[in-house]
Order: sequence, then structure tokens, then C-alpha cells
Amino acid sequence: MNYQSITFSKPSKEAEEKLSKAYQKIKIRKETSAAREGQYFVEMFTEKQVFHKHFTGDELEAFIKEHAGTTFKAVNMRTDEKEIVIMANKKGKITKMEKLIPKNTITLGKSKHYLLPENSPVPFLVRLGVMTENGKVISSKYDKFRQINRFLEFIDDILPFLTERLNPTKENPLKIADFGCGKSYLTFAVQYFLSTVKNIPCIIEGLDLKKDVIDYCNSLTEELGLENLHFSTGDISSYSGEKNPDLVITLHACDTATDFALKYAVEKQASAILSVPCCQHQVNTALGKKTKDEIPEVFAPLIKWGIIREKFSSLVTDAIRGQWLESKGYQVQMLEFIDEEHTPKNILIRALKKHGESECKSSLAEILSIKPEILNFSAD
Repeated sequence: MNYQSITFSKPSKEAEEKLSKAYQKIKIRKETSAAREGQYFVEMFTEKQVFHKHFTGDELEAFIKEHAGTTFKAVNMRTDEKEIVIMANKKGKITKMEKLIPKNTITLGKSKHYLLPENSPVPFLVRLGVMTENGKVISSKYDKFRQINRFLEFIDDILPFLTERLNPTKENPLKIADFGCGKSYLTFAVQYFLSTVKNIPCIIEGLDLKKDVIDYCNSLTEELGLENLHFSTGDISSYSGEKNPDLVITLHACDTATDFALKYAVEKQASAILSVPCCQHQVNTALGKKTKDEIPEVFAPLIKWGIIREKFSSLVTDAIRGQWLESKGYQVQMLEFIDEEHTPKNILIRALKKHGESECKSSLAEILSIKPEILNFSAD
């Protein structure tokens, strides 16, 4: 069968014994390069590491037959035409379900003018499995393609501000830091957009905790000959780059990693920040520990139910972040990143540095008696 992508999850107790390592998830995608035609790229995730290998078509079929529904209790497989789900219950009963992929979910938005257009091959998108070598967007990666282009639209919006303020040159390029870059779809996209599409001199560094992922990104950078793009392994909270960034970006940096990135950007006087937060646990955890008497009556219904408290905490967290950035002299906007249909994390924080600091206070932190120490919020 011509698979586009496969994800194995929910490992059984026997998974480590069968596979020699305690893999939590395995992701497989079809290779798009001519050199690996008919092969599949495999990412095998333990709790702290990622291992890579390749399967032939026959090896993939054998792996599915041996491990789908047994070693891994949940398997999701996609072809161009259908989605196949294999699940096993606690008693070991395996259920297989198939459904056709509606054509409009593949072609949705294809009339839109993207900054990285379809049907025009982009080297890093081809290498990362988003495009085929002739520029066709792979159906299972279409949401990722839209996400990349949407973020580039925000980059494009602030370029006049950055170029007028900084006047980047070859000797003094625009300096960008991407915190929590992960597999770095976005980092490669920003490099390509600025260097190839806009011809703006820039130097970009991606930072992430996972050494295997960073090693892979650096090898891909060398393979593509990108001299102005570098990746480092490290923790955002203790990061200290050689040069202060002009632009700090984050895409789904988890929980307080977003706060550390914002704090770093402010301390280094970054001219602009574009941040799409991910999960926000800090406020939610703090609220969960408070007694009824410690919560203002007006907020009581918002923390009574877990799912409501989670959403409320998320909004409060981002509101406090925005208000804190304003207090540090930034003009802040909260914008819709992308349709909720495609991602539940759809708020983007855009902050542009003004001159001086305002007197804005974090009133939400004061009301809730929460002091997120990471950002040194103060109600004084």
C-alpha cells in the first residue's frame, strides 16, 4: 500500500522487550527524494531521545503486521485516499477502521496565494517530507504547510518595522533566535523566506533540548549548504547566545519555555517577538492548589470544572504575558495564528519594541494573587 504517513502510539508493556528500547511513539513518512524512492523515513521516540532509520516498502509492511495493535495499541495510517486506524482495547481485541479522506480536506485553501507557493519545490520542504520533488504538497502535511506559510505572513508583516529600525546588511545581518525549534520546519522556513525570497541578510539560530533532533537539523543544514543557519542543544532558561537577537520567535514552546523565551527577548532588548504559546500549566496548577476562600468570588465558576479552568488559565497566562511585555516597552497585539480547525493553540503574541518603558502593571496577577517568578511579574 502507498502510505504517506503512519504513527504508532500507546506502547504495550512488551514494547521495550520486543524493540530493545522503550519507544513511546514511532512516526513514519514516505520519502520524497528520488534517491530514496519507495522508502520510508522512521523516527522512533523514547522519553528523551529520537532514533532514525529507513524502511523499504516490504520492511514497513512487515513492521505493521508484527506491531500494529499488539506492540502499539494505537496506529494511524494515511494514504492519499484514506485514513486507516487500528486500535486495541484492554482485553487485546483489535479493531480496524477505514474512512475516505474528503477531497476538500486536501485541496482546502489551494487557491490562496502562499508566500511559499505550491507546485514550486522548496528544498527544505522536500527534504522534510512536506513536498514532493516537483513541489506538490503531500496531503498529510498540508496543515503543516499552511502553518508555515501563516507564520511567514506574520514575519512579512513586521519586516518593514525591522528593516527600517535595523537596516540589516551583510556585515550586520538581522539576527533571529528560534527557541524550542523542534524539527525546525519554521526555522528553515524563516531562513529560506528571508534569504531566498526577500534577499535580507540574516543569521538564525535554533535551540532545543533534544540532541538527536538538533544533530539532524545541523546535518540537514550542511546538506542544503545553509551557512547562516545554526542549531544548538540547550535549555532556554540557561541560554546565552553570543549575539543579542533582533527577533525572537517561538512556536508551541511548552509551558514556561515560552516565558523564558519572552524574558530572554526582553533582557536582550529584541526589537520584535513573535510567540505562539503551547500548553500553560503554571497558572492552572497554582489555581488548583488554592482553596475556595483564596479565590475571588467572581472567578469561582471559572475554576470549578477542570476543562474550564484549563482554558481560563491559558487565557490568563497569555494576558499576563502581553501586559508584562507592554510594561517593558513593547507594543503588543494578540492575533489569531491559524484556524482552530487546524490547531487548538491559535493565539500569536506579537510584540514590537518601543522606546522606553511604560508604567503598565500586571493587574491580572494581582487579582489572582499569582506571581509567576519566571518573568518576575509584579503587582507593585
